[in-house]
Amino acid sequence: MSIVKSLSVGDGDMFYIRHGSDSFSIIDCCLPEEDMETIVKEIKGESKFKRIVRFISTHPDDDHIMGLDYLDSEMKILNFYCVKNKAVKPDETMDFQRYCKLRDSDKAFYLYKGCLRKWLNQTDDQRGSAGINILWPITDNKYYKEALIKAENGENPNNISPIVKYSMDNGVAMLWMGDLESGFMQNIKNDLSLPEVDVLFAPHHGRDTGKIPKEWLDTMNPRIIIIGEAPSEHLNYYSGYETITQNSAGDIIFECLTNKVHIYVSNEHYSVNFLDDEDIYTYSNYIGTLNF
Repeated sequence: MSIVKSLSVGDGDMFYIRHGSDSFSIIDCCLPEEDMETIVKEIKGESKFKRIVRFISTHPDDDHIMGLDYLDSEMKILNFYCVKNKAVKPDETMDFQRYCKLRDSDKAFYLYKGCLRKWLNQTDDQRGSAGINILWPITDNKYYKEALIKAENGENPNNISPIVKYSMDNGVAMLWMGDLESGFMQNIKNDLSLPEVDVLFAPHHGRDTGKIPKEWLDTMNPRIIIIGEAPSEHLNYYSGYETITQNSAGDIIFECLTNKVHIYVSNEHYSVNFLDDEDIYTYSNYIGTLNF
């Protein structure tokens, strides 16, 4: 069993995975000042019995690294995952400075399509795999190289985001795409094939500017698309797909078991009509179960 949580942090992204193996993964960081201590306390509590704790950074925009300085000071990040880059900012925050320090340190492991690493996606006789695989970037792709140059010149780093898949044996498959933008995805849509997934976190917080190409959606055939917390007027609601909108649902917890996922939200008034009701009470505000 594993627990995946999508935290409701406003116009930003932050997730964690408490793996069934001896691993705990944090994906991105957006810590509102008023909730900073509470969220980090929760993460420390959820990860305290895991020997391998990793932080996966999709890209160094403020809404994906806000509070990283505090998080690292409190948790001492020893395993920092990001794409290899030289991104700079015209106005450096303490969080961006901490990102650069971790990115350029011996704690960093650089992500690319098909990369292998013990306990991220490899098992040995010491501990099991976390089930995380990297589907993008293809580092010699011309559009990706252009995105790296733009980030190095202080421009928007959205399109250096990796595509990250988490999956369990006989269980859920989930996909994150950072803040990849629609035009960029259109440019690279023929350069990689994506697997079928059960839960897809819409890129760019669900904005229309991060709309996923139809060809990719047809291939992935997601059972649920999670739409983030961008302002509602900017959201793409992915008509024709089952969705959970974090603006309304609040925090989302996925309790991942063999062949099913129980789903809970923090808003007690939120509901959907496409999940099975198995009358589960592990957490508050159960909204249903996705069965495979």
